[in-house]
Amino acid sequence: MKNTISLFDFSKKINYKNELLAGFTVAMTMIPESLSFAILAGLSPLTGLYAAFMMGLVTAVLGGRPGMVSGGAGATIVVLIALIHSHGTEYLFATVALAGIFQMMVGIFKLGKFVRLIPQPVMYGFLNGLAIIIFMAQVEQFKITDSNGGVSWLQGMPLYIMAGLTALTIAIVYFFPKITKVVPASLVAIIILFAVVLGFNIPTKTVADIAHISGNLPGFHIPKVPFSLETLQIIFPYALIMAGVGLIESLLTLSMVDEITNTKGSANKESVAQGLANITNGFFGGMGGCAMVAQTLVNLNAGSRARLSGIVASLLILIIILVGAPVIEKIPMAALVGVMMMVAISTFQWVSIRIVNKMPKSDIFVGVTVALITVILHNLALAVLVGVIISALVFAWDNAKRIRARKHVDENGVKYYEIYGPLFFGSVTAFTDKFDPVNDPDQVVIDFKESRIVDMSAIDALDKLSKRYKQQNKTVYLRHLSEDCRKVLKNAEAVVEVNIQEDPTYKVMPEK
Repeated sequence: MKNTISLFDFSKKINYKNELLAGFTVAMTMIPESLSFAILAGLSPLTGLYAAFMMGLVTAVLGGRPGMVSGGAGATIVVLIALIHSHGTEYLFATVALAGIFQMMVGIFKLGKFVRLIPQPVMYGFLNGLAIIIFMAQVEQFKITDSNGGVSWLQGMPLYIMAGLTALTIAIVYFFPKITKVVPASLVAIIILFAVVLGFNIPTKTVADIAHISGNLPGFHIPKVPFSLETLQIIFPYALIMAGVGLIESLLTLSMVDEITNTKGSANKESVAQGLANITNGFFGGMGGCAMVAQTLVNLNAGSRARLSGIVASLLILIIILVGAPVIEKIPMAALVGVMMMVAISTFQWVSIRIVNKMPKSDIFVGVTVALITVILHNLALAVLVGVIISALVFAWDNAKRIRARKHVDENGVKYYEIYGPLFFGSVTAFTDKFDPVNDPDQVVIDFKESRIVDMSAIDALDKLSKRYKQQNKTVYLRHLSEDCRKVLKNAEAVVEVNIQEDPTYKVMPEK
């Protein structure tokens, strides 16, 4: 049954059943991930759960993308581990709040649109690398920590039980949608595994083996750090990196959801919401976070297309912290591991492998590089940045090779060079090589009807070319410059010397 819900500035037709069940499933998959990364960073488990609650709620209500889920993501906390170890959790909270301010500024100044500059091969590499990270994180659950803190792989019967239950979960998640899609397969798998383990009293690893998750409401507190320039110098670089990682992952997730749902989200609105959520984390004891690709895919696969599921998931996490911990702690980890493994498999862009023989070698290189950096360094911001830079350099190289000139001499002895392709830093050498100042006639016209002057390197090349002809007592004219090219040359007239032929301006006669 479909109804309409209005909340703040949005109105969405939603399916309540899908949203409620999706929210419950998302909460179940978000809890172990938030706990795992909080413990990995040496934080209290509740710090991770508080982040899941606050990030999820604020972004679900105020974000720019219905259906997207945010929480205490590992991508952002990984970059702060060094700070936590060297300066403690109070500096962490201050850093998270400052990172939130940076993210809000990106949204306020409408810089979120620059995520469009991320090419498709980078997207493939990012998602494939993330899928591998998600999968490998689940493999880690097959390890056990002894009383002395030593970590070792499960062996014997405990290993067989864990592997068998995980395989059962994967089978349920894979085959159940073929029977019905009324209930999310992930939720069904968790419930069945929960019942099987409890009903047959099977000894296996549960959520309680990771951490106990009961607690109180998050309380307001100002981070206990000195308000000084020295503190700012410590937290500023960490906050900048966290803001960058968080926004890149969030806006890439937003683009992914746009593609899946064939709708359009707002990158700037999402940036503001992410920033506000992290500021809230900084002042209420959460470890901060960003959009979570795996949980977002769980949410979408469960049929959610509105904001309600994210709100339900967040409130459910809070209820679990307050009263539901004893039940949730009994959920077998194998169920959550199986669900997340299936998410990793669906996150991996298998199409990128199928079309690999049809892709340019440069795109293959970019995709593999981004995936490797993501997997090895866990630094999503660096991976995407390197991918974009390589793609940009390849693009510049390809365009540099495409510039060409068609030459002819008219009846008056004037030589024309008709330029095709953009004139920029990458193509100036090829452009300059096409001219022959010594053997050309006294008058030369360079026609830019099919070209553009892009940057200062192009202007400098024109200036040097003009001077080379002037040394031979010959004159160069530039024709058919676009308005933006004329403006660039006008601004640079103090350092260049070129002759621009006035072109007629054609205007449409206004209707009377």
